[in-house]
Amino acid sequence: MTKRVGMEVSIAVAEMVKMADVDVVAVYPITPQTHIVEHLAELVADGELDAEYIPVESEHSAMSACLGSSAAGARTFTATASQGLELMHEVLYVASGMRLPIVMTVANRALSAPLSIWGDHSDVMAVRDTGWIQIFNENGQDVIDNTICAFRIAEHRDVLLPVMVHMDGFHLSHVIEPMFFPEEAQVKAFIPPNNYPLPLHPSKPVAMGDFAPPFIYTEARWAQEENLRKSKETILAVWDAFAKEFGRQYKPVESYRTEGAKTLLFTMGSFSETAMTAIDKLRDEGLNVGLVRLRLWRPFPFEELREAVKGAETLIVLDRALSTGGPGGPVCSEIRSALYNENPRPKIVSFVGGLGGRDITIAGFEEIVKRGMALAVKGSGKEFEIFGVRE
Repeated sequence: MTKRVGMEVSIAVAEMVKMADVDVVAVYPITPQTHIVEHLAELVADGELDAEYIPVESEHSAMSACLGSSAAGARTFTATASQGLELMHEVLYVASGMRLPIVMTVANRALSAPLSIWGDHSDVMAVRDTGWIQIFNENGQDVIDNTICAFRIAEHRDVLLPVMVHMDGFHLSHVIEPMFFPEEAQVKAFIPPNNYPLPLHPSKPVAMGDFAPPFIYTEARWAQEENLRKSKETILAVWDAFAKEFGRQYKPVESYRTEGAKTLLFTMGSFSETAMTAIDKLRDEGLNVGLVRLRLWRPFPFEELREAVKGAETLIVLDRALSTGGPGGPVCSEIRSALYNENPRPKIVSFVGGLGGRDITIAGFEEIVKRGMALAVKGSGKEFEIFGVRE
């Protein structure tokens, strides 16, 4: 029987990891994900979770330990944020290249310098090309649901890829929210046993992550690319199965009040809920606007994006990361690329905002939409606008 509980989202993530019956947790604490791994340590110490808990000396070591445990066939979990994710960076490519189904929660946080412990999307954008499946979430319910789904997706025999479950640091990680909690038996029934096909074992030696000379490296990378793209079929199937079992449906691209809207705002993560309220207010004022939210960051949902913005005249994209010295927002850059050959295609206006944990209020989103509509008509002569900056 599903029950509704009020709980800090980070603690709820740890509870879902326990329900998933993981075998190994290899972690290093870093704000704002520390509460996840602290609670997992308590669960292991108290005997509520039968798992190996490896307290390593750095995030690089955390991911390296995850490589070994996952390669041996153990269900493996870790969590990190910001500088910790960047310290893992080189090992992330190994996890995906070796087809290891590790699940990792990332409590998204700004990158140094200057040092900031507050949330934005700088860290995830720095690892977007590491070959991991990446899922964004708007609230605590999304986070715990997709934590459950992540294990089933990652370990599926047609996928065997690591998965990042993203949640905004502090805006979600440290917030107490009401969430529908499944029973542990439900979760265990939903996630099949992890039967990794070629586990490391002394009785049957296998080689992993071998040296690849130029004559084979391109083919290896292309095989990985094809597999990541194809994983979307399994992701969709798992989300459909989750909806049938738990009653909540997730999609790669989700829309809010977009029917017939000529102007669309595009967001990711927890700020999307604030943006929904702004859209409601703008429609009450008579503006024909809607909201598009991206949930699946990798593999990128090209088809779903194109369908979601079809018929719109203006698409206003908010990035919470800055591509320094480049076109502004990395998400907007990818959207421009995805829609390049569409005819007709909307006029795309790029905003960067919410950096280093700075809030964007309902009024702020209203301002972004109205200014974006004006820029779509008259232009600005700039690649992007940075919202709320004091110059």
